[in-house]
Amino acid sequence: MTNMLKITNLHAIVEEKEILKGVNLEVKPGEVHAVMGPNGSGKSTLASVLAGNPKFEVTRGSILYKNNDLLEMEPEDRAREGIFLSFQYPVEIPGVSMVNFMRAAVNEQRKFRKEEPISAGDFLKLMRDKRELLGIDSNLVGRSVNEGFSGGEKKKNEIYQMAMLNPQLSILDETDSGLDIDALRVVAAGVNKLQTKDNATILITHYQRLLEYIKPDHVHVLYAGKIIKSGGPELALELEKRGYDWLINP
Repeated sequence: MTNMLKITNLHAIVEEKEILKGVNLEVKPGEVHAVMGPNGSGKSTLASVLAGNPKFEVTRGSILYKNNDLLEMEPEDRAREGIFLSFQYPVEIPGVSMVNFMRAAVNEQRKFRKEEPISAGDFLKLMRDKRELLGIDSNLVGRSVNEGFSGGEKKKNEIYQMAMLNPQLSILDETDSGLDIDALRVVAAGVNKLQTKDNATILITHYQRLLEYIKPDHVHVLYAGKIIKSGGPELALELEKRGYDWLINP
């Protein structure tokens, strides 16, 4: 099976400090990968580099996305090509309604694919269908983007945006941080419902608890800018029991 994403010997710096020091990772369609590691290991930097955050500079290595050079693409083109990043701390956009925000995003994708803009009726039906699929309250989508939302509501809203945009590669950066167990279940159920044989997900997480609800095919430990161990779901359970010390100081 062809790789959707192939990262080879990736090195990246931020503010002249090297954070990623030779990351290698391959993701195929239909797969869920969990990237775990202690704070400061480079997990969020990896997510930012994949999304094209200009603050992070790639100094060596390559990233192929659907056999195209991802590093040559502007951030907005990465999004149009089907890459979605869920933020650890979603921002509030006061005065911009969820409906207008999502319709603009959906139409940007359609324009990129040389399709006609979505009609108002079709768009409202799409919003309703995705809301029902995820079990999200209609009040959530009738407000300004993330304005006055709780942490859990912001994360649910991110998964709702993901459902609307139907990305091929979703990168969820510590989606579980700050969630109570009920919000975690809603978010995880949404991710599971959106997973297909044609798309892929990278979960960046500090804790194993998210992986009780979203079963990864592969688990990777990122430490000091490198993936130092990969395995199946059992690796996450071992990390829960033993921490990271046994890998870092064998």
